[in-house]
Amino acid sequence: MRGPKGKLVDAAGTRHTPAGRDARIVSLVPSISELVCDLGLSAQLVGRTGFCVHPREVVRRVPKVGGTKDVDLDKLRALRPTHVILNIDENRKEDARALAGFVPTLIVTHPLGPLDNLALYRLIGGIFGREDEAESLCRKFEEAYAALQSAARAFPPDRVLYLIWKNPWMAVSRDTYVSRMLALVNWETVPANCADRYPKIELGGGVLEGAGVVLLSSEPYLFRDEHVAELRSEPLLREKKVSLIDGEMTAWYGSRAIEGLGYLRRFREQLDRSAA
Repeated sequence: MRGPKGKLVDAAGTRHTPAGRDARIVSLVPSISELVCDLGLSAQLVGRTGFCVHPREVVRRVPKVGGTKDVDLDKLRALRPTHVILNIDENRKEDARALAGFVPTLIVTHPLGPLDNLALYRLIGGIFGREDEAESLCRKFEEAYAALQSAARAFPPDRVLYLIWKNPWMAVSRDTYVSRMLALVNWETVPANCADRYPKIELGGGVLEGAGVVLLSSEPYLFRDEHVAELRSEPLLREKKVSLIDGEMTAWYGSRAIEGLGYLRRFREQLDRSAA
């Protein structure tokens, strides 16, 4: 985001100065690795996690440094990055502290809702000299957002249980990016009140009361058709709409969020038609 007097300020409150063309970027956030590439910075992306899989033909040539939660600090150090991009939800505080000991610049991100993408584009684009490309993404996002807002007037409000894990079952609270994305199509996530942002739940009457839809995300747990069939056989779920949903389209901020807005509109339209 841009702070006072147009300065670039990240989610940790750090003010950044524009980087030189010799910047060496390591991204520990899958969706932001894709954003870095879409801003025209793939030549400067020197490291990524194993979960940074888009755009595939580009990132397959970029060295891996472990996962989002188990970063290989020795591999990362060997890449001599000038900038490492992290996310408050996806990466561990202890890794951030260790990286601060040998990486000149850490960029901390934490989008909490769809509109935060605009500030994210401008933050990364502003730091790495891709302001025009960032503004182009902003325009595309705003167009897709406006189109979704218009279409959403036709969607009746409903409550939805969005599952992200099995054994134990885990869902999303309303204080998450995913929940705020789903709200754009008039879906209100359950449970309504919970202390954790990603709560463990029981598939009982309490959490399911009033929810007409159960969505099984493709990430971080890869739900498949057999899980849909399993849930549809549960007595409490037989009258509900149960469906797989593309987690990248609902949970990935960055440039993929533009496509995600259109996906959500089509997904809700199709699900509503199938239940009519």
